[in-house]
Amino acid sequence: MKHSFALLVKLLALSALSAGAFAAPASQQGSSCHLPGYDQPLRCVTVPVPVDYQHPDGAKMGLHVTLAPALKELARSDPVFVLAGGPGQAGSDILQVLDIAFGKARATRDIVLIDQRGTGRSGKLSCDSERTATELPEHEQGKVVADCMRSLHKPFAAYNTENSARDLEQIRVALGYPVVNVWGASYGTRLGQAYARLFPASVRSMILDGVAAPEQIIFAWGKDAQASLDAVFKRCHEDAACAAAYPALPSQFASLLKRVNGGAVTLDFAHPRSARPMHMKLEPVNFVQTVRAALYSATSSSRLPFLIDAAEKGNWRPFLAQMYSSSDFAVGGMATGLMLAVTCAEDLSRLTPQIVAEEERSSFLAGAEVKMIPGWCQYVKVPAITYREPSELHMPVLLLSGALDPVTPPYRADSARKHMPHGQAFVVANAGHGVSQLGCAPRLLREFLDQPQQALQAQCLADISRPSFQLGAAGPHP
Repeated sequence: MKHSFALLVKLLALSALSAGAFAAPASQQGSSCHLPGYDQPLRCVTVPVPVDYQHPDGAKMGLHVTLAPALKELARSDPVFVLAGGPGQAGSDILQVLDIAFGKARATRDIVLIDQRGTGRSGKLSCDSERTATELPEHEQGKVVADCMRSLHKPFAAYNTENSARDLEQIRVALGYPVVNVWGASYGTRLGQAYARLFPASVRSMILDGVAAPEQIIFAWGKDAQASLDAVFKRCHEDAACAAAYPALPSQFASLLKRVNGGAVTLDFAHPRSARPMHMKLEPVNFVQTVRAALYSATSSSRLPFLIDAAEKGNWRPFLAQMYSSSDFAVGGMATGLMLAVTCAEDLSRLTPQIVAEEERSSFLAGAEVKMIPGWCQYVKVPAITYREPSELHMPVLLLSGALDPVTPPYRADSARKHMPHGQAFVVANAGHGVSQLGCAPRLLREFLDQPQQALQAQCLADISRPSFQLGAAGPHP
């Protein structure tokens, strides 16, 4: 799971859109740039915003905006603002969505990827020392985070969802767009909803993929992760080849988890990136987080039975490859400081002993994250932000969910949709956390953006297939 003009201006903008007006107000702003992970030239813009909106004339920070101009010469005047997940991921970290999720929508609309304050090229709140933190004992991981946060010297209280939503309005105005469409993924759906509630006249439509419900507490997702893992076990049992290869998968996993939790797994291996010799005790939190991360996509979750079976039989190399690919800070990566600033203020303050107890008993995660992260909150010292009941959002909204999602499963979208009278929700049976890049979804995004008031015909989402399980070291079973 992770945002106005006067009434006359609003009416003029809407009437222009309904008449099919076209413009390209931002396509020549900033400078041409090439960013890692994308081989085509883009436009890079820096937008100054107040650090503290209570003091708008005070200190400023520059936010990085990556603009992919529409491919056709005459672009519609309502772009797509892309909000990444986390909290802690940047728009410039997910440039691959331009050709995958937005390959069709970009024909007629600018795609604007935003590095939220504290992420990516907008003053990323992280340190190089975090790259190897997972190789340390759990108590030493906390020290790495503490040293990093102290070294940043930032006003962490200014890094919250509401300020980031106000930043989006500053960006819209600076780029000259009358209204925007918002696409958010995971935590970006929370940020998108916050923006639409603060500036409803600025948002023409929203697409929310992997929907975080307003009341959802980040890190309290144990039962969702367990349900996703149980679904993998069930699918394997119902698949003849998988069941034959791994007939005792749930008990294998239980045995493996017991050994890790008991401190009985010490590994000697060559580091997957540097090949240097490693001797490391596998920390329980690293083990369960690797499993949870693998559940995010149907493709990686189809490898889990093989990873569990191999590790239980003593071959940890495949599991370690998955662990390092999930926690590799060398490319992109979450901004830990932003993640803490947001969650410590907005989520962890809402944790109760009852919620923590339920997390401990309802999931293989055993409350690992809800017990670890609060201890890190002392390093950012942000005041709690009071939760407010959400108001209704009256613009058209498309809500997309994967049935196998371990963090924002479909019932989260159902909860968010209660406040969206013009919301359309769709569930993809064979998807995890993220739908927009799969099958016919890119075409549906374009259709929705062109006519967001129309009912979307999305039967094609049922054609998205389930990846085959991996039955051995050679890869997926055909």
